[in-house]
Amino acid sequence: MKPELFAPDRRSLLKKAGALGIGALASFVLPPESSYAFLFRKKKHKVVKTRLAMGTFVSMTAVHSSRDQAEQAIELAFAEVSRLSKLLSRHDNGSPVSQLNHTGVLHDAPRELCEVITASIQLWQQSGGAFDVTIKPLLDYYEQSFEKNQEPVADRITELLGVVGGQHLQLTGKTLKLARPDMAITLDGIAKGYIVDRASDVLIKNGISDHLVNAGGDIRAMGAPSEKAKWKIAIQDPEKKQSYPEIVEITNGAIATSGNYEIYYDQERLFHHIIDPKTGRSPQESVSVTVRTN
Repeated sequence: MKPELFAPDRRSLLKKAGALGIGALASFVLPPESSYAFLFRKKKHKVVKTRLAMGTFVSMTAVHSSRDQAEQAIELAFAEVSRLSKLLSRHDNGSPVSQLNHTGVLHDAPRELCEVITASIQLWQQSGGAFDVTIKPLLDYYEQSFEKNQEPVADRITELLGVVGGQHLQLTGKTLKLARPDMAITLDGIAKGYIVDRASDVLIKNGISDHLVNAGGDIRAMGAPSEKAKWKIAIQDPEKKQSYPEIVEITNGAIATSGNYEIYYDQERLFHHIIDPKTGRSPQESVSVTVRTN
């Protein structure tokens, strides 16, 4: 089955709804941290550094006449990835997101969290509720059920749907509130893309106009790898029957992929990390979707 490729007009459609650290577009195996650099055409250095972050491999490629400048910029970009991950993660008990989920209200929320929540609410509205960060109670129920080798129960799914709904996520100034008891949010479907964009901004700020940031399939590409070439992104075959069914060329844009083939809870893949907020079930229409923006 061929993966679907969509091309929205606005890059503000912030990637995809999925789990943090899912679905690398260009699959490769690397150690937890790797780095290499080489000089090409005797003019520019290409520096590549890869590390584990956000539950996935994050790779940054910078092209510049100064190797030192490229390496320093990448270090600063990775520092930004680390900083933002601590703010936006639901897995860190000390993060603002975890505090909100625990207490139902968060005063003086960090600016970056407010930006992501604002975008999340906009996407909830634009998608007619298909993108909904308040899906966390259902996601938790899926995970807990299959940890016990139990299939989720329909009545419990229906019950949990009662606490899901973007209309109950409120942002007033710098105060975040979950308007219903037992609500909780997960930013897995938007935070990684946001962090990739911020890492790209750091590289640009430090003089690296030609670069690519890849966080497990959430990719931002700026400039070009060389004068006569564009960045090439390989789309993984979800059925693993061929290496790359699509090769996408891109400059100054973003691309992201998600599907049911990386994280799923049952052998038939009827339950996976993407959940329809209207039904409480994992959608079966597509095995892989790629979104490209300019």
